[in-house]
Amino acid sequence: MIGSAPVEDNLPSAPSPGPEIMPDSTERTTPVTASDPEPGRLLIVDDDQSACEFLESILRRQYKVTWRTSAHDALEMVADQDFDVILTDLNMTDIGGLDLCERIVGIRPDIPVIVVTGYGSMEAAIGAIRAGAYDFVTKPVDATVIELTVDRALRHRRLQEEVKRLRKAAASPQGFDAIIGRSPAMRRVFDLITRVSDTEATVMITGESGTGKELVAKAIHAQSNRREGPFLAINCAAMPPALLESELFGHTRGAFTDAKAARTGLFAEATGGTIFLDEIGELPLEMQPKLLRALQERKVRPVGGNHEVPFDARIVAATNRDLETEVFEKRFREDLYYRINVVALEVPPLRERGSDILLLAQHFAQRAAVRANKDVKGIATATAEKLSAYDWPGNVRELENCLERAVALMRFDSVMVDDLPEKIRNYQADRFVLSADDPSELVTAAELERRYMQRVLALVGGNKSRAAKILGFNRRTLYRKMGRTNAKGGGEEGR
Repeated sequence: MIGSAPVEDNLPSAPSPGPEIMPDSTERTTPVTASDPEPGRLLIVDDDQSACEFLESILRRQYKVTWRTSAHDALEMVADQDFDVILTDLNMTDIGGLDLCERIVGIRPDIPVIVVTGYGSMEAAIGAIRAGAYDFVTKPVDATVIELTVDRALRHRRLQEEVKRLRKAAASPQGFDAIIGRSPAMRRVFDLITRVSDTEATVMITGESGTGKELVAKAIHAQSNRREGPFLAINCAAMPPALLESELFGHTRGAFTDAKAARTGLFAEATGGTIFLDEIGELPLEMQPKLLRALQERKVRPVGGNHEVPFDARIVAATNRDLETEVFEKRFREDLYYRINVVALEVPPLRERGSDILLLAQHFAQRAAVRANKDVKGIATATAEKLSAYDWPGNVRELENCLERAVALMRFDSVMVDDLPEKIRNYQADRFVLSADDPSELVTAAELERRYMQRVLALVGGNKSRAAKILGFNRRTLYRKMGRTNAKGGGEEGR
């Protein structure tokens, strides 16, 4: 038997359920226990009941089998029900197998049809394929051959379904269409978005400025059960504490000067949806305990109000700061940090995304070409090399700006090196030299360590937790070493 043993064989002995007898003895559905892992649904069509029963005896252990001795009845079932594979005899009295195959393909072209024929000629095979059959087998039916053929057809069907699902996701605003990437780093991001979307867990999105953290937040919302609700975003660094509190929690009429009418805050407005707290690492200290209480109680008190207002919104936050460092240096409350950091999702910097740089560049060039009404055929090879070599401190946002500028200035039908900003044209990767030929260039081990720490910190965008991990230190050791080098004039890396 092809495939693994059915799950029920591994369970304690119990009376085996017999096949369900339908009112019409010429048709039967083989029951499958609830423990079976989503078996494929198979429809067998043959006007010979014994042939149906024989095929059923071969395939029932792996598939949920239904059979019909009437092609007309089978067509009605196909129109009303969903099957993964259909197995039909070639010669039947009411409707021929090829005719049945053509009709099934006409109404359900997504279901693979296997034709069983007693005529092993090439003419019969060609006729079956022309009728739209996925495959054919000849009589006398070999159990191994039929199992392999049905299994192959089922895999084909499921692959088609997966392709349809991915196309639908790509064409839908609820997919990841706004986030472009094929690199392993981005595939991990997509996987985590998919896994966390349908939960209610609070998500903390981290990453350097310009990496697309808000796009990730929108993707989480669009994939979630709250997709029909609002997605409301606020930049926690963009306004003073008093105004931020009013924006988040709302205010009553007369709560402060110019409060001429009551206002509902974003938390209440986001009920049924998602609220995105961008740059939460910039949240003023005096606002942090108020936000913590709101997240704990799921209630907010409007400014000037006497009563708390419940809200039902999912919280997604983002920051380009190292919040562990902020907590350590007492600039961010530890209890709030653990409240918002339930699921951590890090968006990688563009320099760690490999070929995604050129994938995104091509996308941005085509989009800019449409806006500028220009014909852009692509990106020159030399230009691609420059784009790939640059370290993109501004990440995706900088790349988009670069390509928009290049398309605006381009003189040919491809983006050339001269169309790029000067800093990208002339960029040379910084190299950390561990050896020197001139004795005057030799430095102490302490200075070598200081330079290396400085280089690692620069490459990770100042994220001290990541730098400590790369260097093999714990965070406290890194702080101590940076403090020591700073005291000796070691530069800004310890700040």
